[in-house]
Amino acid sequence: MRAPTQTHDRARRLRSELSLPEKLLWVRLRRRDPDRPTFRRQHPVGPYVLDFYCSDARLCIEIDGAMHYVGDRPERDARRDAWLREQGIEVVRIPASSVLQDPEDVTDWVRSLAFERQGANRQV
Repeated sequence: MRAPTQTHDRARRLRSELSLPEKLLWVRLRRRDPDRPTFRRQHPVGPYVLDFYCSDARLCIEIDGAMHYVGDRPERDARRDAWLREQGIEVVRIPASSVLQDPEDVTDWVRSLAFERQGANRQV
């Protein structure tokens, strides 16, 4: 799905403003290897910018800091996740604290999810 120009502009800006947990995960996910899933950071899809996206697996990884648990943010996130799922994109939310505690473990887990989804998408 093509994203509007302003979503592309926002994604470009967000790429230079990654949070520490996002940076820790990106440093590990960005390593190019033909045997590993490829991820994009701050990837625009429709009206949204996804923290990390693996197109082959149709997998969105969101790193949620404290702000995702207050006010109307949980409801907004739920609407966003539902829209993405309607587009065939699976959304996985990971607490920022988990990335800070063990970025290697989170990276391994994210890659395994992407591998599973890639296999499932090929069978469809």
